[in-house]
Amino acid sequence: MKKRLAVAFTGPSNSGKTTLIVKVAAKLMHEHGKEVAIIKNDPKDKARFDIPGKDSYKFTDTGAEVIVTSPSRTTLFSHRHHELDELIKLFGHFDILLVEGLKTLPLPRISIFRDRIDEAYFPYMNALAVDDSVTLDDYDLPDKVAVLDLNDPDAVVGWILNHAKEI
Repeated sequence: MKKRLAVAFTGPSNSGKTTLIVKVAAKLMHEHGKEVAIIKNDPKDKARFDIPGKDSYKFTDTGAEVIVTSPSRTTLFSHRHHELDELIKLFGHFDILLVEGLKTLPLPRISIFRDRIDEAYFPYMNALAVDDSVTLDDYDLPDKVAVLDLNDPDAVVGWILNHAKEI
């Protein structure tokens, strides 16, 4: 089996996590030939993916575990929390897993901030991605934390390829 790598991204809402992950995923796939899987955490349970009145909504509304499949996609509607290992198995083949959120997972982590850094993230970060809105001299960063330019996805991809955890 081919080596599979995983890395996580964390940071406050509206810090740019999703934007960076989209850029990184595109580079990994189109410039590095990697198959990418993404897991997004929804800690406030506000994401909605189904439309009331449709069959899949009616099935999901029963409380059952539901899979909707078509020639171009498969969607799982689950009412249970799934651990990382279970989610990885659902994906099947991939080269690199990008996880948004879930800051306590045992994965190398890039923390993303704009304007100011929340020092509560320090114990969880291996790399810090910021833009010019953050003055790094205002912070006593933990040792061995790599500082990345939030607007340089190539640098972020390079860090991932060198520091992601084999899973």
